[in-house]
Amino acid sequence: MIRLENVPTIPVPFNEDGPLRTELYPYGGDYEKQLVENTVLSKPLQLPGTVLRLPMVYGEGDSSNRLYKYVKRMLDNRNAVILDDLYANWRGTRGHVENVAHAIALAATNEVAKNRIYNVGEEVSLSEKEWVQLIAKVMKWDGKVHSIPRSDLPEQLIYSLLDLRQDWVVDTSRIRNELNYSELVSIEEAVSRTVDWEENNPPKELHPKDFPRFDYESEDLVLTKIV
Repeated sequence: MIRLENVPTIPVPFNEDGPLRTELYPYGGDYEKQLVENTVLSKPLQLPGTVLRLPMVYGEGDSSNRLYKYVKRMLDNRNAVILDDLYANWRGTRGHVENVAHAIALAATNEVAKNRIYNVGEEVSLSEKEWVQLIAKVMKWDGKVHSIPRSDLPEQLIYSLLDLRQDWVVDTSRIRNELNYSELVSIEEAVSRTVDWEENNPPKELHPKDFPRFDYESEDLVLTKIV
């Protein structure tokens, strides 16, 4: 989810042979996966390698506590979750940690995987609003998920200030067809297990990228204008 103001969007889902971004180090620092991919696949005869392009990984032990911002609001009996419209409609590929580990194990033990690139993730990429609604279903929370124009929200209630015109949905058919990959854990079971873990393991401090903070006063002010 890097800034794409001057870059046209491309159709999804992406397969492994699609174009990659041209900007290196979009997150700052020395974090650049593309250079690692190039190194891994640079000597296919002398040292065969396999690249797995992983999704947003959630589940038990998630150091980023990806579900916590929603789970806490539902545990606190909030009657609504507020999403800005751009984020509510954005789609990204996710994967439960056990399913992702299964994909890695398959690739590491299968000769077919030599010098191949595989996308990993769930077959259906939910929008963020659909994702929150699934969490709500698992938690039996009967509140409402509101999608509100970003321009109508104060900055502290916007989850991501990045440009979200480009969905990040990948085609995972290659690993399913070549390595016979399928999920070991269903998405509802995966979310249920993650919710239980999040409830019992709240973060000591919020992840730096985890917005919005739990500013219920500001949320209530917005809700008075739409409810």
